[in-house]
Amino acid sequence: MDTAQKRLNDAFRTRTKAGRIRQQNEAKIIKAAEIEFAQNGYKGTSLNAVADRAQLPKSNILYYFKSKFGLYGAVLADILEMWNQAFSVASIDSDPAETLYRYIEAKVAYSYTHPLASRIFAMEIIQGAPHLEAFLAQDLKVWLDDRASVIQSWIDAGKMKAVNPHHLIFLIWGSTQHYADFSTQVCWALGKKEYDQQDFQDATATVAMIVLGGLGLTIPTENR
Repeated sequence: MDTAQKRLNDAFRTRTKAGRIRQQNEAKIIKAAEIEFAQNGYKGTSLNAVADRAQLPKSNILYYFKSKFGLYGAVLADILEMWNQAFSVASIDSDPAETLYRYIEAKVAYSYTHPLASRIFAMEIIQGAPHLEAFLAQDLKVWLDDRASVIQSWIDAGKMKAVNPHHLIFLIWGSTQHYADFSTQVCWALGKKEYDQQDFQDATATVAMIVLGGLGLTIPTENR
């Protein structure tokens, strides 16, 4: 291998390694920040506390996210991306029953695996969404309108009953995120200290049956 090619290969490996390290550090910081923001709110969270929990220098947080405000925006963006990805790939040609079932299933699963994320978002909304407005409100509105147009296309094609697409999405949000936002209430009502996997399977089946049934759809055969 000639010297020039070797330098190029070495440079590529260095950039790739640096990219992986950055991704790993950013993921650690966001995970730590999620815990701190959920426990203490935006005002009560300090970058020092996030750094301690992430076991990284505070300077790393400032390097990647610039400020607490920037870090909080990244956490909100991460939450919304996680929530919405199961429905983001739906198109006019997608099967509405399959698509909506998978979206409900994913949203209930996230309430089980990422309860803190839902609580952070709920606190943000209850407080009037001061930070969401600055970072993500427009992007979320664009996403919502685009997804609503897909649902409307299914309605126009006679694939499901006519409903207001935006309110259908709100219904799915509310019914699935309830299991994270009001976990204490739900567990108390179920007579247990915490959820188990069966609870979330039952929640998915119940919400899906009511939502899809109301739309004139049936749960996909493999999930009955």
